[in-house]
Amino acid sequence: MAADRLTDPFLLSLDLAGRRVVVVGGGTRAQRRLPGLIAAGADVLVVAPDLTPAVEGMVSAGEVVWAPREYRAADLDDAWLAFACTGDPGVDAQVVADAEARRVFCAATTGGSAQAPATGAHDGAVVGVVADEQRRATQLCGALVDALRSGAVAEQAPDRPPAGVALVGGGPGDRDLITVRGRRLLALADVVVTDRLAPRDLLDELGPDVEVIDASKIPYGRAMAQQRINELLIEHAQAGRFVVRLKGGDPFVYGRGYEEVIACTEAGVPVTVVPGVTSAFAAPAAAGIPVSHRSVAHEIVVVSGHAAPGDPRSLVDWVALGRMRGTIVLLMAVERIAVFAAELMRHGRPPETPVAIVQDATTRIQRTVRGTLADIGERAREEEVRPPAVVVIGPVAGLTADSASWAAAAAAVR
Repeated sequence: MAADRLTDPFLLSLDLAGRRVVVVGGGTRAQRRLPGLIAAGADVLVVAPDLTPAVEGMVSAGEVVWAPREYRAADLDDAWLAFACTGDPGVDAQVVADAEARRVFCAATTGGSAQAPATGAHDGAVVGVVADEQRRATQLCGALVDALRSGAVAEQAPDRPPAGVALVGGGPGDRDLITVRGRRLLALADVVVTDRLAPRDLLDELGPDVEVIDASKIPYGRAMAQQRINELLIEHAQAGRFVVRLKGGDPFVYGRGYEEVIACTEAGVPVTVVPGVTSAFAAPAAAGIPVSHRSVAHEIVVVSGHAAPGDPRSLVDWVALGRMRGTIVLLMAVERIAVFAAELMRHGRPPETPVAIVQDATTRIQRTVRGTLADIGERAREEEVRPPAVVVIGPVAGLTADSASWAAAAAAVR
């Protein structure tokens, strides 16, 4: 609330569905307010001579109506709520005064009869905070939502989901890179079937009654058969449990997730898929490498290194990959990196093509090994590169001029 206000604010949840809300201003102040009003189903009128591109996009999509002109007092006729968002003190004050005369609540930076709280959402609950300063309200709201998500603030346990399976992509490794929905479903699980590449720190957040099943597959080592994983998902779901299959990256990007969907569906087990952040793009980004860059790479191909060139199981067109000029991202390729490099050079890729290997991306032990197609096999051996690692091939792998300090800063934040 405003620092000079002597009374406490009265917090109220408004049903704005189908009700006229007038937003005066088309800049970034309005841009921040509009998504919430659209989500609430409000009939939004934006009054402004000009719009930011984002607000213009909302107009083009038919989400709001735009009056492309200066504000008029009559714009508030039939309004239930107004926002003075021009940033011009004189115009905003006039909107507040006109709204007051019409008994329309109005939110403004100063002097308005309403104040929009800082808001956040968790598992169907919306948290709103009003404070003496907006920055403080935002910080408090964020802290409350984080506490709810982590379980630091206790709440009544939500209804357990029905028996079934959720395939949840855990992201590239850092516990904070799982999606909000993925984390919420993980907190509701009776059984978690996890693998080696799933964010292991997330398991600490599970309740003591949650059964954790290790379905890891060590490259060229111990591995649980996929058929057995399918059977476990089905057995526990049919026993009335909610099962989360926690995977690294994204379930449908070389994660064999669709095989598990087919198995569950054929067994009559309800299954849902929660996408995750794939390491194919997250690992290079964490190392400061863009997989695409204007005037450098206009194509990105993600390739499985599970089978060598010439292997009857391989579906990869290495001739085409050798001819392309864009970015190639190789997954599961550490063991055969020299073979893949030689094959690409054989089909036209220059030996000096930059290559970067990002190992243990987004974790505390992340590291990057750089080289070229001509020497990356030797470099990987010298540096004793081990899975999990993502290989980036192409001009983008050589974009290092400004990336070193950026990557160091990103690692410090992690």
